[in-house]
Amino acid sequence: MRKPIVLGVTGGIAAFKILELVKLLKQQGVNIIVIETLSACRVVPPKEFEKASGNKVLTQLFQEDFDYKAILKARRVEHIDVAQSSSLIVIAPATANVMAKLAAGIADDYLTTAVLAATCPVMIYPSMNTVMWANPVTQKNVSMLRSLGMQVIAPASGILACGTEGEGRLPPVSSIADEIRVQLNRSHSLQGKRILVTAGATSEPIDAVRLLTNRSSGKMGVAIAEECLLRGGQVTLLRAKTAVQPRYPVSEYLFDTSDELEQLMEKHIPNVDVCFHIAAVSDFMVVGAKGKLSSQTSHALTLHPRKKIIDTVKKLNPNIFLIAFKAEAGLTDTQLIKAAKEKLKECQADMVVANHVDRPNQGFGVDANEVFIVTKQGDATHIPLASKRQVAQQILGHLSF
Repeated sequence: MRKPIVLGVTGGIAAFKILELVKLLKQQGVNIIVIETLSACRVVPPKEFEKASGNKVLTQLFQEDFDYKAILKARRVEHIDVAQSSSLIVIAPATANVMAKLAAGIADDYLTTAVLAATCPVMIYPSMNTVMWANPVTQKNVSMLRSLGMQVIAPASGILACGTEGEGRLPPVSSIADEIRVQLNRSHSLQGKRILVTAGATSEPIDAVRLLTNRSSGKMGVAIAEECLLRGGQVTLLRAKTAVQPRYPVSEYLFDTSDELEQLMEKHIPNVDVCFHIAAVSDFMVVGAKGKLSSQTSHALTLHPRKKIIDTVKKLNPNIFLIAFKAEAGLTDTQLIKAAKEKLKECQADMVVANHVDRPNQGFGVDANEVFIVTKQGDATHIPLASKRQVAQQILGHLSF
């Protein structure tokens, strides 16, 4: 029988939405133990969560009948048992206060003590006023929690309980349930594999203040890195400083220019088994000007083609399984597949994932993609338009090594 999950509810107004989450998860056969902070109990009485979950709601470390002698005799402490017998801890909504406590290692109630004793994954869904979320102290705590290996999901935007419109809203309950299912269904297909993923756009300096770059957001690369991690892989992410941040605790190194990315790849490629080269690397080097170009006159830029970083991967590690990505504009599907097959030969890749960047609602800068997977055997598989996370799952499903 699957271990239960712990659902930590803190004193945000959005706590009332978690009742629906409990009911939804219960319908899907998930065993849920709810821990409420005392502030959360003022928003939603424990009896409501007990009715929805079918389990006792935990609220206080020390009950009225607390007896230390009984604990010493049994050698059992309830909050330690709960923490270490759970498959997942989810905190939703998470207030700024509870995140500050967790970031500092403070354990002064049932929930924070349980999290401190946990060995399972921890997911945190912040929900608060926009200004509170943007406060540098809150963001520092978020960074700390992520560095500790906890998954902090950035809040959604919309109308908040205080009437403010902006970031700070709890995501829809259905999306939280989907995320929990992803965590509970983690596979181990990449267990023991060392995986390198590149993501985002490189930039090339034009002068001391201007640069040449592209529209890549890094979303596809980050989605691949996260999915590899969920499947048990030992993941290293080389991420552009301008790219989106991963939600999962992925080991990462940041880059700006193509040269910086190349240096990082030269360092890591010899020590990995698989490489997803997804970063949108500049095709050109700019003959940069010293200082700042004057805006009072016209200037001609000289662009020199730069060598393809991906062409060096197999030279650095002949045994690596290489997945290349190719983005094209102005091609038909047939032409795109042909271009992918040519790319396969050029860089000696084991697989090429190709996509259009001139079609609406897919490719650069958006949350969805449509791709074609081309293998060394000449097969071409079409993955229809879907979220980049779903596309990442299907891409990994085609791996064979």
